[in-house]
Amino acid sequence: MKVEELTAKILDNNPKMDSYQLAIAVAKRTDELLNGATSKLNVSKNVKVADLALMELAEGLITVKGFIDIKK
Repeated sequence: MKVEELTAKILDNNPKMDSYQLAIAVAKRTDELLNGATSKLNVSKNVKVADLALMELAEGLITVKGFIDIKK
């Protein structure tokens, strides 16, 4: 899925989040992944870390408190 499609999916699913908050959330998760956190997705190693963070957010596998409403 393209970055634009992932971004749209996240913003559509989280109406309280804007694009600036999304950028912060992706940056935070990217930093976590670069510092050794395990990805929640099984993808090839040639995927960029920022794209991986965006995919995790789009799939709802991770949430960032304060930005994304937790759905039950």
